Amino acid sequence: MSGSGNGNGRGGDNRGNRRKPFRRRERESTQPRIRDASKNGGKKTIDFSPISEGKLERRRGILFDRPKWVPPLPPSDPLPAASCAWCDKPIKDISLAISEPDTGNPVHFECVINRIIERENLESGDTVSYIGGGRFGVVHFNNPPDTRDFTIKKIFEWENKENRSDWRVTISEHFSVT
Repeated sequence: MSGSGNGNGRGGDNRGNRRKPFRRRERESTQPRIRDASKNGGKKTIDFSPISEGKLERRRGILFDRPKWVPPLPPSDPLPAASCAWCDKPIKDISLAISEPDTGNPVHFECVINRIIERENLESGDTVSYIGGGRFGVVHFNNPPDTRDFTIKKIFEWENKENRSDWRVTISEHFSVT
């Protein structure tokens, strides 16, 4: 036999294909569908109508409401206004300030970088950068236009992680409300 009429539905005719034709059901009906209790063995009837609120738990068929999220209230007191301990100019954005190592008072980020530049002898291709975790470093770029190739020559531990300043605690309460 050649396979064209072997009755498995793969050949030329469809004599072996005994499946029912596909019929589309309407997705949205005007009346909610309710399962009949007599067909359900006398169990509780379940409403399968579209659910407007809540969530249907699939295992039990129970409808429950999710708790509503209430955003926390922001702190009522404003952020503290501070001035730089080194240059005596006001700090406009206190979240960008750094603690002074000796006293813990806030200082400008730029003032810290300028003070490190004054203390260190920088060569060509060297710059002072913040490297994270309250640390600054003298960074040497081998090719200054390409900032991907660099080495850190010296690291300055500026802020102590164990002893947080009081002004930092106040600021963190404002920014981490949730």
